[in-house]
Amino acid sequence: MAKRRSRRGTILIKSAWGSDDPTKAAFAFLHASAFGAAGWEVQIFLLGEAVSLMRNPVANAVVPVGWPPLAEILPDTIARGIRIHA
Repeated sequence: MAKRRSRRGTILIKSAWGSDDPTKAAFAFLHASAFGAAGWEVQIFLLGEAVSLMRNPVANAVVPVGWPPLAEILPDTIARGIRIHA
């Protein structure tokens, strides 16, 4: 079954923040999940240091201030069908 496109359009979130700033690194995934929950079609484009966030050991070590660890955020982002380009 083909995924239905959102009438609202597509949001592309770009991030180059890596594990050296865990709070900023998690924002791309947090924002993408929020937009996805609101019905937007969302994609994430990671570049530079942010690409390393897709490795399990790095994702497990990233704990943003005031938010759940990236290892808990990432499965929700993926479950929403949000494409991640790294």
